[in-house]
This record gives sequence, C-alpha cells and structure tokens, in this order.
Amino acid sequence: MSANAHPVTPDGRYFVVRGRLWRRSNPSLPEEQRAALVSELMTGRRAVGAALRAADKAHLAEARAQVDRAKVALGERGPVWWQDGSPDLNRHLVVNTPYAGWLREQDSAP
Repeated sequence: MSANAHPVTPDGRYFVVRGRLWRRSNPSLPEEQRAALVSELMTGRRAVGAALRAADKAHLAEARAQVDRAKVALGERGPVWWQDGSPDLNRHLVVNTPYAGWLREQDSAP
C-alpha cells in the first residue's frame, strides 16, 4: 500500500499506518534518483522474500542490507532530511507525539 493511501502529516515528513508514524522519502530528491532508489528498494525486498523462502541466511543478510541502503538513500532511515532541528519521530506512536491532535482531527473529519 502506498503512503498516499494513508494520512500524511501537515509538514509532509511522515505518513501514518495503524497509529504509527513512518518517515517519508526526501521530497527534494530528483525524480530520476528517487525512481532508481525505489527500484533498488524493490529489488532488495524481492531478494529478502526469496532468501526467506530458501532459508538462505547469507543472502537474507545481504538483501536486508540492500533494503536498508536504499531506505537511507531515500531519506526514510538514517539522518533526517529536514533542516529545522525537529527530532525524528519515525516509528513512534502518533499519540505520543506532537501530531496526536492533528490525527484526532483527521479521525473526526466527515
């Protein structure tokens, strides 16, 4: 499911899935670079699945490393891509963040 199917915080930094914040990709990445990184990410995810099905621990470790490298390059993991000094709330429950009120408003909207 894409991030577009989930609420996105007003600052565009996170989307919400089952009450948890997930960091979005860096919006300032050039489209060609973003597309190449997404392709690498999906290749890595397919490799993770194949390694799990084959019970191949060595390939699983490399595939997971490939996924992680792509996510860091996209800005979804690693150093934050914004410059205002705000903390990274990736994977935090929304109710424990400053976005709690915003999400309540989204849930009560018609």
